Amino acid sequence: MRKTIAAIAMALATTPAIAQEPTKRFPAALAGHALIRADASVTSPADAPADLAVSGKFTGPGNTRNHAIGTIEGTSFLSDKAAPRKTGYTMPLKGQSLQGFSGIKTVGDGTYWVLTDNGFGSKANSPDSMLMFHKVKPDWATGKVEVVSTTFLSDPDKKVPFRIANEATEKRYLTGADFDLESIQPIGNEIWIGEEFGPYLIKTDLSGKVLAVVETSVDGKPARSPDHYAVQTPALPASTGAFNVRRSRGYEGMAASKDGKMLYPMLEGPIWDAEKKDWEKIDGKEVLRVLEFSVVDNTWTGRHWKYPVEIAGNNIGDINMIDATTALVIERDNGEGSVEKACPEGKPAPDCFNVPAKLKRIYKIEMTDANAGGLVRKIGYIDLMDIADPKGLARQGGKDGKLTFPFVTIEDVDVVGTTQVIVANDNNFPYSAGREPQKQDDNEFILLDVAELLTAK
Repeated sequence: MRKTIAAIAMALATTPAIAQEPTKRFPAALAGHALIRADASVTSPADAPADLAVSGKFTGPGNTRNHAIGTIEGTSFLSDKAAPRKTGYTMPLKGQSLQGFSGIKTVGDGTYWVLTDNGFGSKANSPDSMLMFHKVKPDWATGKVEVVSTTFLSDPDKKVPFRIANEATEKRYLTGADFDLESIQPIGNEIWIGEEFGPYLIKTDLSGKVLAVVETSVDGKPARSPDHYAVQTPALPASTGAFNVRRSRGYEGMAASKDGKMLYPMLEGPIWDAEKKDWEKIDGKEVLRVLEFSVVDNTWTGRHWKYPVEIAGNNIGDINMIDATTALVIERDNGEGSVEKACPEGKPAPDCFNVPAKLKRIYKIEMTDANAGGLVRKIGYIDLMDIADPKGLARQGGKDGKLTFPFVTIEDVDVVGTTQVIVANDNNFPYSAGREPQKQDDNEFILLDVAELLTAK
C-alpha cells in the first residue's frame, strides 16, 4: 500500500547509513519486459451499486466528495509540498482503475494471479474503489499484458465481522474502505489473501466470495493496527495501547508452503514492543515478523521467524517460497526515481526526485525449524537498481545495457521455472512517478535470469 509523505519523512529522519553487507550480491539479467498502461481500467459489474461506476470521488483535499470527472490532479505522494510533482492523470475516473498490483503468484502456464491494491491509499478515500484480483498473461515478445480475467470480492454471506461500505446491498461488493489486499495464494479451490488494515487473512472461493476473515495473533496476543475495526479513536490525545502494528505496516507479503498446508504472512513493519517502548529490534536492527498459519487446522501455529531489515524504516514488498525452507523477499527503501535525476539537497523542485531510490533488492532467505523464533538467514540478493540488459530488452528505463526498477512500491516477486523470477511494481495510480519526475508510472512486469541466486546456499 502507498505510504503518506509524513510516514516516509519520519522513516527517513531516523535512517542511518547503509550497514555493511552481510550477504553476497548475485547477478540479475533482463529476460523480458511487459507493461500495462497506467490508466488501464475495468468496468464495474452490472449488479454493482451505481456509485461504483465512477471511482476516486474522494481523493481530493480532506477526502470530500467530488463527482466531476477528471478534476482532481494526481500528484506524487513523495513530492515536497513546496514543489509538487504532478503525474499527468486526474481523478475521478469512469470505471475502476486496474491500478498497481500488490501480490503475485505463478500459475505455471504463462499466467499469473495478481491483486489490485486497495484503491487510493487509505480507507477514507477509497470507498468507491472495488477490491479485485486478476489472472494476467505477459507477452514478453510484444511487451503487452493480457488481463485474462477479473474477479471482484464480495461478502453476500456476511462473513466480514464489521460493517462494510456496501452493507445494505444484496451482493455486498467489497471496497478499499473495507480492506487493503496485499498478497494472494491460491490453494485448491480457495484464494487466501493477506490484508494490511487489520491485519487479517481473508479466504474466498474462486468467485471472490468471502468464506472467512481471520484475526492475527502474534505471541498468543491479538495484532492490530489503527485501522482494525475494534480499535477506536481515543477520547483524549494520548496513546491507549490499543494497537501494536503501525498503520500501513500490516501484511505486505504472504507465502505458502509447497504442499499448501501452511501460509507465511509477513508484516511490513516491526511489532511494537510495549516493555521497551520501541519497535522490535535484534542487535539494534528492526525486525519484521514472518508468521505461520495452518490452513489444515485453520489456526496460528505460534511459530514465527524474524527478518532483519538493512536500514531502519525499510519495508518489504512481497514474499514467496522457492522450496520448503527458502524464500524470496523484496526489501526496499521509501524512495523513488534515479539518483541521477535527484534534486539538489535541500532544494526540492517539481522536475527532479526529492527522495530518490537507493535500496531495492530481492533477498533469498532461509527459514528452518532450527531458526524458528529467531532470525531468518539472508543467503544473498539481487539489486533491482542494477539489472543487466545485454540484449536491450528494456521497453523503458534502460540505458547503457542496464535497467533500473526505481519504484517506491515494488510489491510482486515469484519464481518462474528453475532459473527465473518475475517482478512487478504497484504503480499507486495516480500518485507514483518513479521513471520520470512528472509522469505517472505504468504497471511493469520484468522477467529476470537469476540462476545463481536461486541455487545459492
